[in-house]
Amino acid sequence: MTASRPIASHRIAPRRTALALFAAVFAAAGAHAAEPVDLLIRHANVVDVIAGKLRSDRLIAVRGDRIVAVEADAKAARFAAQRSIDASGKYAIPGLWDMHVHFGGGDKLIEENKNLLPLYVAHGIAAVRDAAGDLSPSVFEWRDAVAAGRLDGPTIFTSGPKLEGYKSIWPGDIEVGSHAEIAKALDQLQGWKVDFVKITDNTLSPELFMDALQQARARGLRVSAHLPFVLPVDEVSKAGLSSIEHIEYAYKAGSSQEAEISAMVRRGEIDSREGWNRIQASFDRKTALAAYRRLAQRGTAVTPTLNGSFVTTYLDRDDHKRDPYLQYIGPGLQATYAWRVERAAKDDAAAIVRRHERYQRNASILPLLQQAGVNILAGTDAGFLNSFNYPGVGLHDEMQRFVESGLTPLQTLQAATINGARFLGQDKEHGSLAAGKAADIVLLDADPLRDIGATRKIDTFVLRGQVHDRAALDAMLAQVRGEVAAQRAADEAAKAAAAAKAEPAAAKR
Repeated sequence: MTASRPIASHRIAPRRTALALFAAVFAAAGAHAAEPVDLLIRHANVVDVIAGKLRSDRLIAVRGDRIVAVEADAKAARFAAQRSIDASGKYAIPGLWDMHVHFGGGDKLIEENKNLLPLYVAHGIAAVRDAAGDLSPSVFEWRDAVAAGRLDGPTIFTSGPKLEGYKSIWPGDIEVGSHAEIAKALDQLQGWKVDFVKITDNTLSPELFMDALQQARARGLRVSAHLPFVLPVDEVSKAGLSSIEHIEYAYKAGSSQEAEISAMVRRGEIDSREGWNRIQASFDRKTALAAYRRLAQRGTAVTPTLNGSFVTTYLDRDDHKRDPYLQYIGPGLQATYAWRVERAAKDDAAAIVRRHERYQRNASILPLLQQAGVNILAGTDAGFLNSFNYPGVGLHDEMQRFVESGLTPLQTLQAATINGARFLGQDKEHGSLAAGKAADIVLLDADPLRDIGATRKIDTFVLRGQVHDRAALDAMLAQVRGEVAAQRAADEAAKAAAAAKAEPAAAKR
């Protein structure tokens, strides 16, 4: 018996050695098989804006400017990361999209407008849709520079200058007065590789409006617009309008007498103010839902831009003169706010009541648009002229308006992410967190599906794969604040010098 033990021991030892060697080789092979990535976000609560679900304890793997995986954190060993972020207790959402902004105010304000770009990044905004202004050459330059990595800022989609009639009040338009001029204008816009076409209704005749819409759609261009009162919304939607800018135009489609009222204004029997009074008096929920379902079926989106209206509507309650955010807005841009403020100041008590009611009526249709399946786009209307409607933080204000008006936080997040990407045909690469998509990821300190205000609590923003932690975002804000302070000081010095120079001349007289 004792003689046999060494033999047994001799047989078992090589087997154990072989198993150990196999395990070591297997482990080494596994280590070599780990997929290299630049960034690994661990233990995040990922908001799936497409499925409408919160997925807990997920990893997000990023290589370059792309997401390569979003999956259970238990699979983290598959990746070898240059940098890891522990996102325990954080909530990951896609980078936000502001689908209606403006850059403008004249060439003297080019730098002030350019300084707005970091404000968007500092507030988790990955893309903006410029809906026309008077700085299009600069906007084209910024768009291309951001795309090439030469300039920090959100991805820019732009209409370039919008189409209008002769002697429009809006600066920077392309003014057209015939079919041929519209064709020439569209040639120009396509030459500039615009992302969509913007048409407004200040002096453009309804006939030319429809002509411009139809010509642009025939070229395969998306078209966003302010709608002439004399054209029924259904008629414009049928002609292929891609998006209605500002909710008030969509409200008009809810009138059971819209076609007749529009025709009366067109014939000059009543003016547009009386027309709006009659639209409001004949608004009908059933009519509105049917009209909005037709918009949804045709793919006509709506950008409500509630916050801009909210600010000016309630200037009687808050004049915004002490807003802390003014420290980020250049003095020239602040000066453009005056015209809306002055106009609102002329309203008497009755007019103030009317504008409150008008805002509330318009905002009340937002749930109807959602119920009907309309693609709702979150856009601020922020930029020059639009008083105290601030680039960057304004999108978070807009989302708050959406929830106040009856949308859920999820529906609101969708409006600020995937809906915009879908509208611009970019949803294969943007608008949600999934493998293959752009690495635009916002990490929040709280759950935005419980409280939309959580979108303001940004811990980290990964933009095109580049990590901006809270300190970096605060540094962006500080830099803008410093530049604005320097601009303000320079302006005050120039005014003081001009005043000093004028005093001796006045004394001589």
